Amino acid sequence: MTKPTPPRTPSALKLQITQAEWEQLYKNGLIQAKVKGTSKELDPVPVVKLFYPASAATWLLTEVEPEEPEISWGLCDLGMGFPEFGTVSLQELAELKGIAGLGIERDRFFKAKAAISRYIEVARSVGQIVENLPDTAVLKKL
Repeated sequence: MTKPTPPRTPSALKLQITQAEWEQLYKNGLIQAKVKGTSKELDPVPVVKLFYPASAATWLLTEVEPEEPEISWGLCDLGMGFPEFGTVSLQELAELKGIAGLGIERDRFFKAKAAISRYIEVARSVGQIVENLPDTAVLKKL
């Protein structure tokens, strides 16, 4: 029996993460917590795409920490050419206010096309997160 999904955190609500997305992030986190450090680690598809509209900063989130749901795992790209997979504080993202008071937004139209490992591979090759993933042959030429 799996743990019931906790309510969305205030930060998740502010970032407009839907209930269905929240449930998937939490479910992925529960599964990953059980297999972390083993050959059975998950390679989930990104669940949520967040972005800052005044820059190239983008986050593709795959899961939340079950014991600390304000912490999410994902591919993080601050738009400086060095995307990396790691943790990010949802609270910090929700509180960020930049130019003209703009905050982080959720891409309502994002649909993942591959597992996070593919997004990581491409992002490291081209220096940024891209949604239209090139095939492997094209990537090798870059």
